[in-house]
Amino acid sequence: MTLLRFFDFSKTVAKKAFRVIQDTHNVRSVSFHPSGEFLLAGTDHHIAHLYDINTFQCYLSTNVPEIGINGEINQVRYSSTGGMYVTASKDGAIRVWDGVTAQCVRPIIGAHGSAEATSASFTKDQRFVLSCGKDSTVKLWEVGSGRLVKQYLGATHTQLRCQAIFNETEEFVLSIDEANNEIIIWDALSSEKVARFPSSHIGAPRWLEHSPTEATFISCGTDRSVRFWKEVL
Repeated sequence: MTLLRFFDFSKTVAKKAFRVIQDTHNVRSVSFHPSGEFLLAGTDHHIAHLYDINTFQCYLSTNVPEIGINGEINQVRYSSTGGMYVTASKDGAIRVWDGVTAQCVRPIIGAHGSAEATSASFTKDQRFVLSCGKDSTVKLWEVGSGRLVKQYLGATHTQLRCQAIFNETEEFVLSIDEANNEIIIWDALSSEKVARFPSSHIGAPRWLEHSPTEATFISCGTDRSVRFWKEVL
């Protein structure tokens, strides 16, 4: 079981959680609905758990596609409007779900072959999904057809649950090279690498997150540090 904790930041220092959700499975990823009314939890269960933030009641989809034995969810993310959400699973699949009915509307089975799909997120216009997997590939998928549009190659990630992310303008794609402890940046349109630089972490970074408003991002790792980066491209 895993506890999801909500902290009260109205005070200078948040001393304790003011609400706690106790899930039935280990929680790997969470994503708020844009309205703030709902929370999705990606867990060791193969279906995302939807929580009502006001009642903390949990809802599960009753229309479930056939899931492999390793369908645990590594990451779940809402689209910009909340009309859809996407899951990246240990069975290598990317699945797009209707945000209202919770039905799977676009399964992309074997998106990363037999390797785990470790991250997935929508573009702002919700037309595409960017995914990352332990097959050392970053891929861009068309939501409407499930077609592979682009691949971003040249970064090794086979051990960690690495992510691929866009910068704030979606002109560039960022991910992690475990082997060389580097952060790699590709041109989103041409798929060409435009930059690679040492992460400065002791050991490869475990997470990347880009600012939604400016050319900055953060990396964090098992060296207990969070590093702030300014894009210069």
